[in-house]
Amino acid sequence: MKKSLEEHAARFDDVAGEYDDSQNDTEEYRACVSLVVEHAAPEEGDTVVDLGTGTGAIALALADDAEKVIGRDISEGMMERAQEKADEQGIENVEFGEGRFREPNVEEADIVVSNFAMHHLSDEEKREAIEVIAEMGPRRFVLGDVMFFGLPDPDEPFYGPEVDDPSTVGHLADVMTDVGFSLVAVERVHEQVGVLVAERAEEV
Repeated sequence: MKKSLEEHAARFDDVAGEYDDSQNDTEEYRACVSLVVEHAAPEEGDTVVDLGTGTGAIALALADDAEKVIGRDISEGMMERAQEKADEQGIENVEFGEGRFREPNVEEADIVVSNFAMHHLSDEEKREAIEVIAEMGPRRFVLGDVMFFGLPDPDEPFYGPEVDDPSTVGHLADVMTDVGFSLVAVERVHEQVGVLVAERAEEV
């Protein structure tokens, strides 16, 4: 991780009010949100956990179809904005609270999603995070994020070396497989942005 959790939290606290507008200006971010929601596809009775929920774009979009959605983030400012949006929309089955990838403060989930958050972790930290996600027992894990399909190009807009630490698609796929998932879909949005869909591998 290029910065500490506290530094990341403070940075997102500062931009919480403008975050939705800034992100929605990015076609690739909007595409990732749509794909993560589409692939998450919760069913009635499902508990969905959204890690790095930010202002709740994914969590709120999934609330209608799930029994419960749990949003976790390190930024109080972002979660306050997410709760405001839930209140404005009359959504009552979403819960926001402090949590991080390796300590999500959630024991079990049917589906885990994350969008544009995990790229702040190093490769080893991502492995630890995905191990924790697998231990929660979800049947599906959907990851939308900055990731490298080819050679990294720091001149591209999705890669800021001072705060970002994206992985290759291959690394993420290997880790998912190692912890018991099967990769069932790879959506390439941009050379450095994609969505990976993993499901619990069937035991033979």
